[in-house]
Amino acid sequence: MSLPFELQVGWRYTRAGRGGRRNRFISFISGVSILGIALGVAALIIVLSVMNGFQREVRDRMLEVIAHIELLDYSGQALPDWQATATKARQNPAVVGAAPFIASQSLIARGDAYKGAVIRGISPADEATVTGLGAALKDGAFARLQPGSWGIVLGSELARQLDVREGDKITVVAPGGQVTPAGVAPRLKSFTVVGTFTAGHYEYDSGLALVNIEDAARLYRTGGPTGVQLKLRDVHEARRIAAELAPVMGPDILVRDWTRSNATWFDAVQVEKRLMSIILTLIVAVAAFNLVSTLVMTVTDKQSDIAILRTLGASPRSIMGIFIVQGAVSGVIGTLSGVGLGLLVACNIDVIVPAIERLLNVSFLPGSIYVITKMPSDPQQADIIPIALVSLALSFLATLYPSWRASRVQPAEALRYE
Repeated sequence: MSLPFELQVGWRYTRAGRGGRRNRFISFISGVSILGIALGVAALIIVLSVMNGFQREVRDRMLEVIAHIELLDYSGQALPDWQATATKARQNPAVVGAAPFIASQSLIARGDAYKGAVIRGISPADEATVTGLGAALKDGAFARLQPGSWGIVLGSELARQLDVREGDKITVVAPGGQVTPAGVAPRLKSFTVVGTFTAGHYEYDSGLALVNIEDAARLYRTGGPTGVQLKLRDVHEARRIAAELAPVMGPDILVRDWTRSNATWFDAVQVEKRLMSIILTLIVAVAAFNLVSTLVMTVTDKQSDIAILRTLGASPRSIMGIFIVQGAVSGVIGTLSGVGLGLLVACNIDVIVPAIERLLNVSFLPGSIYVITKMPSDPQQADIIPIALVSLALSFLATLYPSWRASRVQPAEALRYE
C-alpha cells in the first residue's frame, strides 16, 4: 500500500542532510531540536522517578510507626467499647488488623533536659497486627512493656537528646494537673527506659515514646483506650476505605486516614512534584519550539520545491501537511528517545549513582546526615504517559506556524528568479 505523498515528502525532508552546506546546517539544527526534546523528556522522567522513590521511602518509614486509619471518639474521651468498635471496622474486608491506643502530648524530663513528645499507650500484642514497628519489636523492647511496670520505649533520637539508655529513669509530666490544698499540681510519673526504636523517620524517632496502654490509661486518667488503629490490605486505599467506614462507625466516631493525619507533608510533596513538573516541562517546550526555527529555514530553502508541487496540483492543505509531518516526526523521535533514555536511567539509578560517586569520590546521600543512603527511584506510568503526551503536543504546536507559512507560498513569486 502506497503512503500519502505528504508523508513521503515530509519524511524525506526530515532525513535531508546532503545537498549543500545549507541543508547540512538545517539538518544540524533539526538534530539539536530532537536532542533537546529527548534530554528534556528524560530529565522529567528521571527527576519525577527519584521524587517518587523518596516519597515511597518516607511513606513506608512513616507507616512503620503509624496505622493506616485511626478511629477516635469525637469528644476526645475513651471509647465506650473499643472491642465493639474494632469488630465493626473489621467487617470491611479491606481491614486486616486492629489495635487499641491512647495518645497524648507530654513533657519528658531527665535531669535538666526537657523534651516534648507524644506518649502512645499500646497493647504490645495487638500493636504487632497494625504497625511494622510493633511486629519488629514484639519479642524485644515491646515485650518488656508489662502493665504496672511503668516501662517506656523511646525513639532513638529522643533518647539521644535526653542522654538516656536502657535502665535509666525519666519523668513524664502529663498535661493538666491535680487539685491539691496548695493549688493545682502537675501530674508526674517516673518511668524506666526498657528500650529504644529507630523508625528511620526523624519526626517519630525524636518525638514519640511508647508505654503500656494500661499505664497510659492510669497516667492520663482516661479509663480506657481513646482510639483504635486499623491496618489495611492496601495502604493506597486508605482515603477510600476511611470514607466507607465513616457512615458505618456512626456520628460519634472520627475516622482519620494516614494521608489526613500527615496532610501537611502529603500536600507539600504533591505541590513540589507539580512545580518540578512545570519547571522541567519548560525545558521540553524550549526544545520543541526550536522546531519552529528549523521548519522556517526549511520552508525558506524549499520554496521552489513547494512552488513546483503547487503547479503539479498539490493543495495548500497538502503543503501544510508535508511540514507538519516533518516537525511531528522530529517530535516523535525526540519523545521516544527521551522516554527510553529516562526509563533506562531511572530503572538503573541504583547502579549509575554509585558508579558516579566512586568516579568523583563523593557521597550524594551521606549516612551521617540522611537516613536514606541510596538514591531511590520509582518510575510510574501515571507520570511517564502525560510527559510523553505533553512533549508530542508541544512538538505538534511548534509545527503549525511554519506549516501555515509554507501553504501560503505563491508559485509565481517563488519561481520568478529560478
